[in-house]
Amino acid sequence: MIHYQPELPHIIFLFSDTGGGHRSAAEAIIEAVNLEFPDQIHMEMVDIFKEYAPPPLNRAPEIYPPLSRMPSVWQFGYRASDGHRRAKAINDAWWPYVSRSIWRLVNENPCDLFVSVHPLVNTPVLHALEHRSQPLITVVTDLVSTHAFWYDPRATKVVVPTAAARDRGLEMGVSPDQIEVVGLPVADRFCVPGGNKTEIRDKLGWMQDTPTVLLVGGGEGMGPLEQTAMAINEASLPISLVIITGRNRRLKAKLERQTWNVPVYIYGFVRDMPDFMRASDILVTKAGPGTICEAFIAGLPLILYSKMPGQEDGNVSYVLDENAGVWAPSPNKVVRTIKDWLENPKKRQQISDTCLHLARPEASRQIARILAAGVGIHKK
Repeated sequence: MIHYQPELPHIIFLFSDTGGGHRSAAEAIIEAVNLEFPDQIHMEMVDIFKEYAPPPLNRAPEIYPPLSRMPSVWQFGYRASDGHRRAKAINDAWWPYVSRSIWRLVNENPCDLFVSVHPLVNTPVLHALEHRSQPLITVVTDLVSTHAFWYDPRATKVVVPTAAARDRGLEMGVSPDQIEVVGLPVADRFCVPGGNKTEIRDKLGWMQDTPTVLLVGGGEGMGPLEQTAMAINEASLPISLVIITGRNRRLKAKLERQTWNVPVYIYGFVRDMPDFMRASDILVTKAGPGTICEAFIAGLPLILYSKMPGQEDGNVSYVLDENAGVWAPSPNKVVRTIKDWLENPKKRQQISDTCLHLARPEASRQIARILAAGVGIHKK
């Protein structure tokens, strides 16, 4: 239960640790609000599944990592539940089961504004708020393939990252004046100017005179990270390779035991990703929306090598359509793309320029101003 401070406007962010993107989006917005409106708004985060959902939904944060490693199961569930009628039928079906928990959430957390950064939160909470004055603003954290659960016309406002997400919202019945394209919220450290590449590589202890490929698999080290690293190693390319295994400690230890043909730097979970991106020349990554938008800001060409089927399909199409990178769903294709970009630096530079053009480094602060206006505070 949150301790309400009536002397300040109070915003509650509803999220869940089902994937890193929801928490990081909420934290990025909170950071931006504090930067734009210091000491003027009280904010809290509530993990709606862990803190309020009935069993077995309260175990969703634990279930997500193993489920994310079963793409066919994930894809079936995503597509079977997507669509206006199917989403409504599911929400109607589970409301009797979750209603007591949602009412408890609303009653125990008085606030001036709810902000949802999770698709499964919106309709149940809006149902509970139907006869109350509390508004809810949805911040969509998927780029293009946005699930129907994200959109409920009763939301005060729906903030989306792309024009495609806006179009999807209009299809789902959200009115044009309720929906606004702003971009995806990312942490301020990705958006502020950093040191130059030479300085950062020197600080990190990386080689200066070779192109650097950054290979990541998200916070859980998902995707064919190991196979891709081995293929790059066997190709003996004239590069340095930086591998981030996230929380996958077993994979980190295994890679550290390998014999490498290229200079390699292996990390687990890192907190200085902005510097890692600024110091690199090519990013090989799964098609997560946060990482893609962070790479845009860094002007870092993208090789997308895996995706979560359903919600990340559109991310791949978006990157390809905008010529911000390539889709290389096998280790051999990753290697071929790296070779191509090493042999054609002008092509790589053009892609880098495109990424910078697509970047929306002000998104978090724009969202902060929208939320502040929602509780009656405006930038002076």
